[in-house]
Amino acid sequence: MVLDKVKEIISEQFNISQEEVTAYTSFTDDLNADSLDIFQIIMAIEEEYEIEISNEDAEKVSTVGEVVEYIKEQTGLE
Repeated sequence: MVLDKVKEIISEQFNISQEEVTAYTSFTDDLNADSLDIFQIIMAIEEEYEIEISNEDAEKVSTVGEVVEYIKEQTGLE
């Protein structure tokens, strides 16, 4: 499941448990992510799903759920 994998990537990046990450988790408000954190998450997602995320698209997503929806749109996964 895409959400579970994204939660795993984020929990590794921020050194928090997966239970702390939900679809409603905001990168900036809840995780205090800076641009480097977000870049590293994007790189991990691109590698995991073999997709390329443009800077423009990356700026449009602010929550975990939005990232999951983006991945689903790009890959056709559920």
